[in-house]
Amino acid sequence: MRKIERQMNAAITKSVDWKCDNTEVVNIDGVSFVYLHGNKIAEVGDTFIRLYDGGYQSNTTKSRLNAILQDHGLGGEGVFQQAHQWFLRSKFGEDFSVIPFFSGMRLA
Repeated sequence: MRKIERQMNAAITKSVDWKCDNTEVVNIDGVSFVYLHGNKIAEVGDTFIRLYDGGYQSNTTKSRLNAILQDHGLGGEGVFQQAHQWFLRSKFGEDFSVIPFFSGMRLA
């Protein structure tokens, strides 16, 4: 995990506003909104994570989302790309499933 992603996750954990280079965390009413280049890529609350691609399915966006999932999601969750399409590996019940990624998807 990159240093900027560790700092981003610390801001989410502490519920504080933070900005460094191209990444920003804004906390409003207990929800952390994460932005990359001014585009929303995630919302992290106490009981949910909502993922967005910010209009750009870039390697940097994917890296930031995976950092968020690593620290705030369930173990083993992640966004990956195959044949130019994004997918989410997530835990549903006791099993992991792979589903197509769509902007605005919510993980509980």
